[in-house]
Amino acid sequence: MAFIHNGKMDWWYQRYPKDSTAHSVSRPGYMFILGGLLLLLALYPVLKTLSNQLHSALTGSYVAGHHSVILINCPNEQVAKDIGRSLMERRMAACVNILPRTATMYYWKGEIQDATEILLLVRTRTSKVQTLTEYVRSVHPYENPELLSFPVEDGSLDYMKWIDEAVPDQPHTPT
Repeated sequence: MAFIHNGKMDWWYQRYPKDSTAHSVSRPGYMFILGGLLLLLALYPVLKTLSNQLHSALTGSYVAGHHSVILINCPNEQVAKDIGRSLMERRMAACVNILPRTATMYYWKGEIQDATEILLLVRTRTSKVQTLTEYVRSVHPYENPELLSFPVEDGSLDYMKWIDEAVPDQPHTPT
């Protein structure tokens, strides 16, 4: 059976009459629902991170982006060794590779420059990238050193666990 409303058949009025549904949720109820949705949206990044970590712990899988590889160019081998050793002593890096001389071309102050540099490949936790970047900028001889971070999407779980053991979450003070 259909109801006729304003000269038209309206199938919704048959099941949900307007008078009974219009006042079923009070104004404070709407505010409570809206507040709950806003809280859920605000906490989404935290909840997503926690659920990823819980999933990783329960299944033994890797959480993409938990570790990073950082590229740092240095003017010579001694600077590269000094920065690399300093990062290791401060427990900011699990491993530092010092790659041999590379030919580099770049724009600097409007001109093309040619240089020979040493490249560092640094493995660390993503949570340490900002601290590591600030430290390297403070000791690096370049005015604007190259510091590029790339999140690790996947890899050997044993290796990733080793990085976690080598680079603690809490700050480390060198002895």
